[in-house]
Amino acid sequence: MLLQNRHISYKEQAKFSFVYWPFSLKLLWAPLVDSLFFKSVGRRKTWLIPAQYILGLGMMLLSSHIENLMNDSHVHVDMLTFVFFVLNFLAATQDIAVDGWAITMLKRNNVGYASTCNSVGQTAGYFFGYVLFIALESPEFCNKYLRSEPQTTGLLTLSSFLFFWGVVFMITTTLVWLFKTEKESNEHLIEDEKDHEEVEEERGVKETYKLLWHIIKLPSVKILAVFLLTCKIGFAAADAITGLKLVEEGVPKAHLALLAIPLIPLQIILPFVISKYTSGRMPMKIFMKAFPYRLVMGLEYAMLVWMTPWFKNKDGNFPSYYYMIIVVSYALHQVAVYSMFVSVMAYFARISDPSVGGTYMTLLNTICNLGGNWPTTLALWLVDYFTRKTCSIDGVGSCINTSEIEECARLGGECITLIDGYYIEMLICTIIGVIWLSWGKTVMNQLHHGTDKQWRVKNN
Repeated sequence: MLLQNRHISYKEQAKFSFVYWPFSLKLLWAPLVDSLFFKSVGRRKTWLIPAQYILGLGMMLLSSHIENLMNDSHVHVDMLTFVFFVLNFLAATQDIAVDGWAITMLKRNNVGYASTCNSVGQTAGYFFGYVLFIALESPEFCNKYLRSEPQTTGLLTLSSFLFFWGVVFMITTTLVWLFKTEKESNEHLIEDEKDHEEVEEERGVKETYKLLWHIIKLPSVKILAVFLLTCKIGFAAADAITGLKLVEEGVPKAHLALLAIPLIPLQIILPFVISKYTSGRMPMKIFMKAFPYRLVMGLEYAMLVWMTPWFKNKDGNFPSYYYMIIVVSYALHQVAVYSMFVSVMAYFARISDPSVGGTYMTLLNTICNLGGNWPTTLALWLVDYFTRKTCSIDGVGSCINTSEIEECARLGGECITLIDGYYIEMLICTIIGVIWLSWGKTVMNQLHHGTDKQWRVKNN
């Protein structure tokens, strides 16, 4: 959103989208985090403490340079991508350590609360890191609702926001280091008087990577991997570009962020409701039923973007009923998204080999995340390729790159869009989605009617 306001190209947005990839690739180094540690420090704290300290210091250091990196006259996309990729790599490493620590930190009968803590934490992070920040960073929002005298900046800046949370990371990490001790798995079971329970076998780095390779070689896993890596192509344009197009059409990013607030209760309730229908042997039936509805919602998104200029008032603002349309559209879209998400998570839990432990589930989640990341990045990358623009002044150029856009503006002209690549991508993605749906139903029907043995590592 912040980069879109600085009018960078969609190809540069695609480049920046790589910063989200570490969370989809963390399986590559997760065995190292689980197996290598200093006993005197603790299995999880060996990685958690350094990762969080570097994160905190990194954010504090970045806070003094972020304004220069995101200067309106020149946005340093390459450097921003590198810096935030490193920060997310550290966050993903911390995530691995925290997931493992939750197993021994909580009592055995309370381990289920780990996912609840995760969900609450993500919701809180989404609110403070996106909704609240985008609103308070916007000068327009602050001047309209929070100030009596207009100013050129919001109540918050990205620089102050990064510095504040960098300090919070340093303080909380120090508190965890000094006052929180670790308990190993066996010790934890004894305390809970459950030493008769089976403890997952400890594996070294080599053994874990070898196990992953054996899982990947299973024929059913190969088929499922292709299914997961291609199932989100049909939604790529709608998910990756729609929000950016609304901002491009003049919808304030702060207002779009605040529209997410009334949807938070829906996002909390939906998993509980949907889980009632995914507990059988064929949880992916809900996935396949929700698929065409999500495709239709993508077309509805495209229509909403196309009609947005019609709703715009002469003063540049939008009426309240327009924002209500966005909320309803997003709510319906979330129903389809969560139906597919809960279904696929339930399916992973059902087919994962229990003798392998969490490695199987983590592998499937990684493949699933990659299936969402690569189409998003590709969709952003191709928007400019499909778009055709021209300057209103003859002979200036076609407004393909930044220099031609600046030259057009310098001469008093404006870039006119002849063909918007967003709509072309929406059409292509929808066609691919319809074709994929026919293939996906056949594949999932075959996997559903297979036996549990096809997913077992030892039996294969």
